[in-house]
Amino acid sequence: MRFSVVVWLVLSTAMASCSSAPAPLERTTLARFFLESRDQTGARTILPQSETVIFVAAKPVFTEFDLVDVEISETELGKCLTFRFTAAAARDLYRLSVVNVGQRLVLTVDGNAMGARRIQQPVEDGRLLVFVETPDDRLPALQESLQKTSAEYQRVAQKL
Repeated sequence: MRFSVVVWLVLSTAMASCSSAPAPLERTTLARFFLESRDQTGARTILPQSETVIFVAAKPVFTEFDLVDVEISETELGKCLTFRFTAAAARDLYRLSVVNVGQRLVLTVDGNAMGARRIQQPVEDGRLLVFVETPDDRLPALQESLQKTSAEYQRVAQKL
């Protein structure tokens, strides 16, 4: 009798903890931003179409957890992706951009370099436009996948 009560308590606790755990994420598309290395001692990154070589720091400065929105934007120079950062990441982006004017932020998607954005001035609004080196017809699918991942990560973060 005592054994069955203990087993029931253990199973009840396990079941309760499983039901409160966030559901696993579906297929995710991971966007990460790396800061260009000032002295070319970082990891060597090559953009896919232009074959531009950029040396970047080993750790990303922003990850998929820092994004709340990804949109396609039309500019005078063509289509690009606009990344909107969380409030905390927007503050970090501002501070990073103040001291790194002239450096580039390199966007990687699932570990592959996709584009780079030179920091021309401090980024005050928490939005970063990046021209990705991918054909325009593939841009909507990429944007949708990045948007889905950022929304899912933010949904899970709000539950924690």
